[in-house]
Amino acid sequence: MGEKGASVPRWWAGIDWSERLQDCAIVDERGDVVRHLRIEESLDGLDEFLTALRDLNRRSHRHSARQVPCAIEDGNRLLAVELRRRGQQVIVIPPAVSARHRGRTGTAVSKADRTDAALLANIIRTQTPGQFRPMPDVSDQAQAIRVLARAAVEATEERRRAVISLRAHLMRYYPAYVRAWEPYHLGLRRAEARALLALAPTPAQAAALRPRKIAKVLEGAGRFRLVEDTAAEIRDRLAVLDLRQPPATEAAMGEQTVLLVQQLDAVCARVEHLTRRANDAFDAHPQSAIYRSFPVFGSLLAVRVFAEIGDDADRFGSGRRLRAYAGVAPLTWSSSTSHAVTFRRAANTALRTAVMRWAFGCLTRSPGCRARYDERRERGDRYAAALRIVAGRLLSGLHHCLATGQLYDEATMWSRAAESDLRVRREPGADRAGGGIRCLESPPGPEPSSGGGTPPPAP
Repeated sequence: MGEKGASVPRWWAGIDWSERLQDCAIVDERGDVVRHLRIEESLDGLDEFLTALRDLNRRSHRHSARQVPCAIEDGNRLLAVELRRRGQQVIVIPPAVSARHRGRTGTAVSKADRTDAALLANIIRTQTPGQFRPMPDVSDQAQAIRVLARAAVEATEERRRAVISLRAHLMRYYPAYVRAWEPYHLGLRRAEARALLALAPTPAQAAALRPRKIAKVLEGAGRFRLVEDTAAEIRDRLAVLDLRQPPATEAAMGEQTVLLVQQLDAVCARVEHLTRRANDAFDAHPQSAIYRSFPVFGSLLAVRVFAEIGDDADRFGSGRRLRAYAGVAPLTWSSSTSHAVTFRRAANTALRTAVMRWAFGCLTRSPGCRARYDERRERGDRYAAALRIVAGRLLSGLHHCLATGQLYDEATMWSRAAESDLRVRREPGADRAGGGIRCLESPPGPEPSSGGGTPPPAP
């Protein structure tokens, strides 16, 4: 919109969405509302809105509805998706930004759907170039992968909560079963543990089981190695005398356990299904080979990173912008003689979580990552700061490989020559995109906690 050679639109539109009617406001160059509509989220409502945009300047054959950018707070709405499909510029304004602008137009802060639509339009009207960008041009295939990946992440978190609930419930009347599976990987999440608990949910029922019956349950759950030894070991641990609830209370708690196990079985099956579907969809994408070439990008981690980045080649112009978007680049506070580098809170938290796990796994799989991490620790960085440096370096390499179509190479990635090429330097006008970052590595010294964005006092 503010680029050289691009036509500057004379109107801006804002859409305040709701479940029933969407308030749409069109403002001119002075910020006055020239048209207000209330439309439904349907094809008829969309046509009515686009007709209003086309009728803004009937005397000019050069005017087009696509010259009017539209602001909305939720880019996943069907109305926003269809507008993008028809070539309309759609800019997503975070609700926090709208709340900050709401009190600037008057002394009393008020909220109404009609005025909020005009507020969104005026936000993009008064923006500086590059402050708010249109939604990225992500392919339908990448959108589908993002849906599956995020659903898998939500199911994984639900599975974690289900395991915690089951364990807390068992500790109230059956702690021996929790201790019996603690030495095994995944513990109560194992299919064998869930199958045996569904068969004998109380200590009284477990006492009647013989090792042969336990072995049969383990085999049915998918265990084929050391079945007899494991069954005997589990039987001995369950036979240890322990505190007990009264018989009727114990039986009732056992019935509740069966329901909790059924819920855990369902969510585990959902995680496996979504993970498999997400991986199959990701493997069919042209960029999957580049992602899979990096270390530690296993079944779901590469899919999670790709889902948040997308496949729009023009979305991130440099590795610095990608690092800032992921929240692994520091934020510089500089005023007069004060200068501090702090933790960046405003970021894509889902991408930051995935990238930090990626960097942590690379510490034992990539010699270059380990060397960089140890170097930063020796220079005074704490664990989180050093790990963010490694994560930023990996993202820079990923951005370079995606831009050039190359696969990951350990020697090239961590060579000093390649490192100097990818080192961030300050450029005019890059403060907004990179958050004022001067270099890839933050200076050594104490690091503020990740829970706050206030800079430490100047020395």
